Amino acid sequence: MASTTRTYPVRGMHCASCVRTIETALGKVPGVTKASVNLAAEKAQVTFDAAHTSPAQLAKATEDVGYHLDVTEPSAPDTPHAAPSHPAMGEPGHDHAAMLREMEGKDMQRKVWTGIVLSAVIVLGSYPQFFPFLPAALADGYVLLLLTLPVQFWVGSSFYAGLKLLVKHRQADMNTLVAVGTLAAFGYSLAATVAPQWFTSGGLKAELYYDTSAVIVTLVLLGRYLEAKARKKANEAIRKLLGLQVKIAHRVVDGREEDVPIDAVRVGDLLRVRPGEKIPVDGIVTEGASSLDESLVTGESLPVDKAVGDRVIGTTVNQTGTLVLKADKVGADTVLSQIVRMVEQAQASKAPIQRLADAVSAIFVPIVFGIAALTFLVWFFFGPQPALTFALLNTVGVLIIACPCAMGLATPIAVIVGTGKGAQMGVLIKDAAALEGARKLTAVAFDKTGTITTGKPVVTDVIGQRAEVLRIAGSAERHSEHPLARAIVVAAEADKIALAEPADFAAVTGAGVRATIDGASVLVGTRKLMRDNGVRDAGWDEKLAAFEAQGKTSILVARGGEVIGAVAIADTVKETSREAVARLKAMGLRVIMLTGDHERVAAHIAGQVGITEFRAQVLPEDKVGVIKELQAQGLRVGMAGDGINDAPALAQADVGFAMGTGTDVAMDAGDVTLMRGDLRALADAIDLSRATIRNAKQNLLWAFGYNVVLIPIAAGVLYPVNGMLLNPILAGAAMAFSSLSVVLNALRLKRWHPGRRQPRS
Repeated sequence: MASTTRTYPVRGMHCASCVRTIETALGKVPGVTKASVNLAAEKAQVTFDAAHTSPAQLAKATEDVGYHLDVTEPSAPDTPHAAPSHPAMGEPGHDHAAMLREMEGKDMQRKVWTGIVLSAVIVLGSYPQFFPFLPAALADGYVLLLLTLPVQFWVGSSFYAGLKLLVKHRQADMNTLVAVGTLAAFGYSLAATVAPQWFTSGGLKAELYYDTSAVIVTLVLLGRYLEAKARKKANEAIRKLLGLQVKIAHRVVDGREEDVPIDAVRVGDLLRVRPGEKIPVDGIVTEGASSLDESLVTGESLPVDKAVGDRVIGTTVNQTGTLVLKADKVGADTVLSQIVRMVEQAQASKAPIQRLADAVSAIFVPIVFGIAALTFLVWFFFGPQPALTFALLNTVGVLIIACPCAMGLATPIAVIVGTGKGAQMGVLIKDAAALEGARKLTAVAFDKTGTITTGKPVVTDVIGQRAEVLRIAGSAERHSEHPLARAIVVAAEADKIALAEPADFAAVTGAGVRATIDGASVLVGTRKLMRDNGVRDAGWDEKLAAFEAQGKTSILVARGGEVIGAVAIADTVKETSREAVARLKAMGLRVIMLTGDHERVAAHIAGQVGITEFRAQVLPEDKVGVIKELQAQGLRVGMAGDGINDAPALAQADVGFAMGTGTDVAMDAGDVTLMRGDLRALADAIDLSRATIRNAKQNLLWAFGYNVVLIPIAAGVLYPVNGMLLNPILAGAAMAFSSLSVVLNALRLKRWHPGRRQPRS
């Protein structure tokens, strides 16, 4: 069965039980294999068989339970090279979902202000003894009824979806709690207004609680409005990324320059970029030299020098010289588009820690209704007079205080802020599970070339006849993308050696290449490659020892079954690698280096960066074996690498860290992409993971603790002890504050910096 995964905006959610309701409804649609709804991101990620299920069916199932799934502008399939869901990334149009949210926000704002004004008047009229200077008519029950009607049924209209859900599907959510609670207070007051004799004939006073109903509706809606504004701040990362996109590019055609919209740029176009302008799309420099500010994409604060042949990233800023570049990736394929997609995907996903909140919320609302019913019965039959009044107010208090909003927001809001912060730092986290998994790591394994080292090696020495050795080796390696192969080819071209076209080319993973040059069989690679193909040593190990003691990689060149020479290549260590290793060790992590190089080269490089544990001469499958071996020891292992040969190990690791300067295959296999190509970003990622999950735990502790403590108080358990009762109005205010406090705590992560704990509030 071919399945597709789409992400759709969802409107109308307010709490964890809303999430559970929508997930259940979508899960029942034929053909749907998985539905994951994120409250903080307001999105549903649905995996379904398009042959059996249509987006319209998904929308109807969601509509039936009281919510709206916007299938008119879904994201593209969540695959590594899918187009982003934002037209701003090179496609004309507007963000329809954002426009609708803006309209809903303005509508909610109007309702909140209407509720505030009318509720204030209702409160003044409900307590004439405190405000004797007001007109007596304001205290009349019918006047208060007329003032309360618009608050109850227009300002609070969004709550009545919960009643539909209760009647039609025998389910309940936070809307149901508010609707039932406020309608109880309103209905009681209505009866006391139109038929006071029902109460006075039984010796009771016909009390009015219009103020309770109106104020609670207004407070809950105000809480939602403030929470929505705070959540908007949490999603700033995506909007900032979208704002980076260049609108106009300078295209060069037949020597003439023309300005074109960015969506008109095609792969292969030549584009001119002047000093101070942004690079319009990803490309390769064909003319000029300059330094680029890549901080907005990679998090690297220092400018990066670029010359002919270097790759540049769209939206980075050209600082000094004029460049001409050849467009390489446009639209949905650009690095920025991939960043946006990865951040969105991470923010829409769920962390494992969220399962606890989901499990509790699934049974939470029914339990609350049970507690509310028990509260009413106990107060009605065993409480002081007027028993009905006490029973009503305490029941309303329980229903209102029990809103599971904070519980539903606790983890996803922390994930949204954390992944957004990571994107600003050049740390792209694929999903929430990877974010949570990174904090649990106890060991980290590194590839050497391109990860610890710069990955730009150069030929330093040639043993044998230089021209012939470089001609044979360069001809065999000319179509290889391996950094060591490129170093040999560059050296041959620098010596102006004409290279031959290889025949029967075959790469031997982790060992070298074999080919036919001028009719002769050629091998270029490691000692193991030579041994495996029957080439005698003839003392070459001893000749190469001096180079390898200096940390240089030695490559043997054999023709016709005999070694004709060797090439020594040096790859310098990145300036930041030693600092990164020290940070990781200080964080309590075991650090291991993995390389296909000789033991002596590995020892030299490891010593330079402070690594004491390494494995040399390991093939890609050996790297996977090392990861499995460490995992068998009970370690949770992270793997960092940048090449195709690292992809299996990245996939095997508990968390794979792909260097953003590496291959697309490695980036696809990794769980986290480090855009800076700097191992300090790996330490930042783990540090950020710890800070984010710590923040989520704080949120969950607050959300659970809030309900555990305040529900019994709202039910009146302290009344026999000290006469304390929780006014339903105060319950509504506390409920609104609980959700807002969780969002504000998550927003502290925006001020977080690597290497230190979260700032205090």
